[in-house]
Amino acid sequence: MHLKRMPDNEQLDCSDEESRADDIIRGAVVKSIIALIAFALLFVFFYVARNLSQPPPRNPRLSTVSLPPSQSKFFAQPPVLPWKDITADSGITFIHRNGESGNKLLPETMGGGCGFLDYNNDGAIDILFVNSRDWVESSQSSHESTLSLFANDGSGKFRDATEESGLKCDNYGQGCAIGDYDNDGWIDIYVTGTSFKSVIAADLGANHIGNGTIGPNRLFKNSAGNFKDVTSIANVSGSFEDWSTGAGWFDYDNDGDLDLWVCNYLKWSKEIDLSQGFKLSGGMRAYGRPQAFAGSYPRLYRNDGNSVFVEVSESAGIRVNASATKSPMAKSLGLAFNDFDRDGFVDIAIANDTVQNQLFRNNGNGRFDDVGVFGGFAFDSDGNARGGMGIDVSFARQNHNSACVAIGNFSNEMTAFYVSQPSSYIFSDEAVANGLGPASRKFLTFGVFFIDADLDGRDDLVHVNGHLESDIELIQASQSYKQPPQLFWNAGQDSSIEYIPLTAKEVGDDFVKPLVGRGASYADIDSDGDLDILFTSLGSSPRLLRNDQLLGHNWLRVKLVGNGSTSNAEGVGAFVEATTRSGRKVLRFISRTRSYLSQTENVVTFGLGKDFIDELVVIWPDGKVQKVPVSSINSQITIHQRGNGL
Repeated sequence: MHLKRMPDNEQLDCSDEESRADDIIRGAVVKSIIALIAFALLFVFFYVARNLSQPPPRNPRLSTVSLPPSQSKFFAQPPVLPWKDITADSGITFIHRNGESGNKLLPETMGGGCGFLDYNNDGAIDILFVNSRDWVESSQSSHESTLSLFANDGSGKFRDATEESGLKCDNYGQGCAIGDYDNDGWIDIYVTGTSFKSVIAADLGANHIGNGTIGPNRLFKNSAGNFKDVTSIANVSGSFEDWSTGAGWFDYDNDGDLDLWVCNYLKWSKEIDLSQGFKLSGGMRAYGRPQAFAGSYPRLYRNDGNSVFVEVSESAGIRVNASATKSPMAKSLGLAFNDFDRDGFVDIAIANDTVQNQLFRNNGNGRFDDVGVFGGFAFDSDGNARGGMGIDVSFARQNHNSACVAIGNFSNEMTAFYVSQPSSYIFSDEAVANGLGPASRKFLTFGVFFIDADLDGRDDLVHVNGHLESDIELIQASQSYKQPPQLFWNAGQDSSIEYIPLTAKEVGDDFVKPLVGRGASYADIDSDGDLDILFTSLGSSPRLLRNDQLLGHNWLRVKLVGNGSTSNAEGVGAFVEATTRSGRKVLRFISRTRSYLSQTENVVTFGLGKDFIDELVVIWPDGKVQKVPVSSINSQITIHQRGNGL
């Protein structure tokens, strides 16, 4: 609407009318104020007069007033949880090599995983390290790079058993999957990596992986403590173009043997990497960004028995394409299993780097649906994808029907803490509300896992951190290449901060000493009931930390042995439920696969605080329920499944 301006000699003079209107308004306001004051004085006069005329009671009774429960929370005081670096004293001499040579090729930043296992069935927990290698033929280097196995003598002392066990091999390794896939009672090993055909294939001999005939990954079958490479026979090598990362064993079809899930990261080559011209401020060469490379499908191998696997990735529905490009969406690093809806079929949670996370619901008919977006699991609270690295799942809220999923992300992207609604795939990220988010935002987090470090019955959370760029301090003052690990103590939901980051005052200097952290795992290496921690470091020595807590809390460690027929030999996929005498419930899901490129021991630990357990309930992978009385605590027990088999 346009207003036509009147000529100056035709403009109306409204000054007198406006002045009169103002006088009327001011007069009305003054009268209203006077009336309100008079009414208030009159009310006060009558109220005082009435109360003065009433005599006070002679014997007043004090009535009890029921107040609503206070909504304020308290700040819990964390315990002292000292850790001792025993790497050198324990005999571990492993040094990771990433092949860094100045070209800054992206795989050099990823590091290697680790795993705990009892490879020789002597009852002591051994350690596996996954190594990478130089970009040139090994014989041209003064440093030998190999997969490394360290045997535990039972007291926490280790010796190098790599060569004698048959595991000496050099490939550009990344992660590992540990499990008894043939149900013979001996733990087997699967190692992921990349063959990098365009970089090293021409230099490799027939004894090296990447010789142009098979892919980057290797399967080692364990026969009484001796490993044999059965990759080609088992058909699990992957494509020669794969860059495989996290992997894990699970029984997705509930047929009693373990199947294999393998994450793949990017479609990468040296030529593509160098052609991008990645730069830091000042013109220095930088490591590439995942956004510059295409994604890659994961692989699912169904165990058909007799050490033979069939890839069923396409028929299982796990080859998901990006809606915009119609190319593989996944850029997967972290992997964790759980039965989120408690329907008896194991589901898969995937941490993706710079693209949406994935949550594959197992439909029970051999197929999966990615429900990550629908369930609020794919993005952060603002709808953005993050740089997901490591992942773990726990019932940290002590609610049997609600799962907690922690995902470590890139620097300036806080750790995710997704909490599901009961027995569902609907999640909300509570990292800000529980205190975890703000304290983790600064760091670049790779390995993450839940652990009851103080054995109080609540799961704490461990982060191992480290940047990609050794020169990051030059361009980001808030960042550093080496970063301190973090232990977040679970104070419970009654505390003002549920997850409290502990300092050197509580955990000791050895724990918080900075490193370029990558893989992370845990086990009880010295059989004292509490859990010890292992970190791997990019291009350097690992860090083995002994848990020296002296809180006097009770505990119970449980190992499952499936019947090898209707349930796999390790009980992977089973639930173990403990109810304490005070009525508190603690739930554990049996799986080694968690963190970043790593595997934990398969024994589960129940922290009890000052409480006791009288009975355990095991829900086996085949659905059978077994109740087991507990006669003593502060010990480890083995539960054999009733039925035929092992």
